Amino acid sequence: MAISHSFIPLTFFILLFKQVISGIDTNWYDAHATFYGGLSGAGTMQGACGYGDLYKQGYGLANTALSTALFNNGATCGACFQLVCVNDPQWCIKGARPITVTATNFCPPDYSKTTDIWCNPPQKHFDLSYKMFTSIAYEKGGIIPVKYRRVSCFKRGGVRFEINGNPNFLLVLVFNVANAGEVSRVSVKGSKTGWIPMKRNWGQKWNSGVNLVGQALSFQVTTSDGKTLEFYSVSPYNWQFGQTYEGRGNF
Repeated sequence: MAISHSFIPLTFFILLFKQVISGIDTNWYDAHATFYGGLSGAGTMQGACGYGDLYKQGYGLANTALSTALFNNGATCGACFQLVCVNDPQWCIKGARPITVTATNFCPPDYSKTTDIWCNPPQKHFDLSYKMFTSIAYEKGGIIPVKYRRVSCFKRGGVRFEINGNPNFLLVLVFNVANAGEVSRVSVKGSKTGWIPMKRNWGQKWNSGVNLVGQALSFQVTTSDGKTLEFYSVSPYNWQFGQTYEGRGNF
């Protein structure tokens, strides 16, 4: 598909959208965007970040899958991005407001193809939910040029911890993280232990091999901007696998 080019200078977009939202990165970058998942968004659930049901976890349809260049092996999961459709007057919706989405999935590369390789390195690409894509562009456009930047995530309530695994393999999903959104380091503390570093298992799921059954759990979380918060006694001593607990406070 041929892409038409607008003659509106880039400085116009920078000046216009600097005022829309206070982000953690004021620079805009070039990328492309497509959509997946259908009208209901069912296809965007259970993604590579480990969030599972995005409605249940509070992310809803304001989500996106990221190409390899942006996904960073799962470290970018939970980060928020602002996007605007540009330089394609045929498919960009005139006057559409910028969208803000959370990274919840991975758009895998396809090395068997030589065309339409949008998610292959080094391409920066967003595979948006259908609802988000059609908020800035017409469906028939299929793929559109966009400008994007990182922005602060706004979440309600405290940071949440979903506990799974077994007595010898504690697996914790950390979600509903505000501000930077992406978690870079997690430690867990039982009521009878000191702080125990956890390892990223995949996405935003973190694991430890220490048996902490029967102890109240506290968590120390660091986000990508270097800020660290400690959430004490998040779960009671009789916590159960498969349960979600909410910390007091957020970033």
